[in-house]
Amino acid sequence: MTTAYRLESTSDGLVVLLPPNIPVARLAAIAQEILSHCGTTTHQIHILLQELSPSCPDAPSARPETDCPPADTAVALARALGRAAQARGMSVTYAPRLEAAIAVLSVPLTEPNAATREGLLARFGRKTLEIARTCLDHASFLGEVCLCLVGVLRHPTRLRARDTVAAMRSVGVDAVPIVGLIGFLLGLIMAFMSAVQLAQFGANIYVASLVALAMVRELGPIMTAIVVAGRSGSAFAAEIGTMRVSEEVDALITMGFDPVRFLVLPKLVASALVVPLLALYANAFAIAGGLVVGVFMLDLTPTAYMQQTFRTLALFDVVWGFFKSGLFAILIALVGCHRGFAVRGGAESVGRATTSAVVTSIFLIIFVDSVLAVILRYWR
Repeated sequence: MTTAYRLESTSDGLVVLLPPNIPVARLAAIAQEILSHCGTTTHQIHILLQELSPSCPDAPSARPETDCPPADTAVALARALGRAAQARGMSVTYAPRLEAAIAVLSVPLTEPNAATREGLLARFGRKTLEIARTCLDHASFLGEVCLCLVGVLRHPTRLRARDTVAAMRSVGVDAVPIVGLIGFLLGLIMAFMSAVQLAQFGANIYVASLVALAMVRELGPIMTAIVVAGRSGSAFAAEIGTMRVSEEVDALITMGFDPVRFLVLPKLVASALVVPLLALYANAFAIAGGLVVGVFMLDLTPTAYMQQTFRTLALFDVVWGFFKSGLFAILIALVGCHRGFAVRGGAESVGRATTSAVVTSIFLIIFVDSVLAVILRYWR
C-alpha cells in the first residue's frame, strides 16, 4: 500500500493529493511536510484523493476521485490539514467524499436513550404508572360527563339545543344512505347464504326467521354502530383534537365555559337518540334484502315472508336491539370525545387520536356485545 502523496501548485493555490490509505505512524510527519510547502503566498488549498491503478495497486493514477470510501487515516489527515490551513488564514476545499466523511465525524455523539438503559423492573414500573394514569384519566373524564349529564337532567335548558340538533343531523341524517345500503346488502347476503342450505331440507320459509332474528338482535346494532364509529366517532375526535391544538378548548375554559358541557354533551345526547333509530332503519332494509331473495329465488310470496318475520320476532328482540344500539352510541361518543381531549402537539397527534377513536370504539362494541350475549344467554 502506498503512502506517497502529491502536491501540485495551481494558479489559485495548492492541490494536495492524498493516498487512499496512510499508516497511522506517518500522519503527523506527512501533515508537517505538506504544511511546510504552504508558503505565505498560498491562499487556498484543495485536499483531494488519489486513485490506485487496478494493474498496480501501489501506483496512484492521476485521477483524484475514487469510488471506494476514504480510509480513516486519510480523513484524519485531511481534517488536520484543513484545520491547520484555516488557522493560517487559507481557505480549504475537500474532495466530496472527504467532505462527507468529515461531516459525519463532526456530528456529536448523542447520549443513549435512558429508556434503553433502564432495567426490566424499571420498565414494568413505568408501564404500570402509565396504565394507572390512563385509567385515572378515563375515570376522571367519565365522572365529569356524568356530573354534567346530571346537571342537564336537572336543568334541561343547559343543554345546547342547536349543537345537539346539528350533531343529530351529522350522526343520523347524513348516515341514512350508507346505513340503509349496508343493511340491505347484509340482509341479501344472509338470505342468499342461508337459502342454499335450507332449500335442501325444504325449509325455505325459515330464511325469513334467520334474517330477522340475526339482524334485529345482533348484526343490525353492531353494523350500525361500526358505521357510526367510522363516520362520527372519528369526526368527534378530529373536531375536539383540532380545537385542542388551536387552543380553543383553553379559550373556553378561560372564558368560564365547561368544555364537557359545551362539546361532549350535545354529541353524547344526539348519538344516544339517533343511533337506535338508525339500527331500526338498518333492520328494516335488511329484512327487505331478505325479502328480495325469498321472493325471486325461493318462490315465497311477500305476505308469507313478512308473516314468518313477524311470527319470529318478539317485542323483546326489538327492545334488546334498541337498547344495545343506545349503549353502543354512548360508547362511541365518549371514546371519540375523550380521544379528542387527549390530543397533544400538532396535526400528527390529531390523526393518531382519530385512528385510536375508531379502533377503540369498534373493539368496545364487539366486547360489550359479547358480554351482553352471555348475559342474555343466562337471563332468558
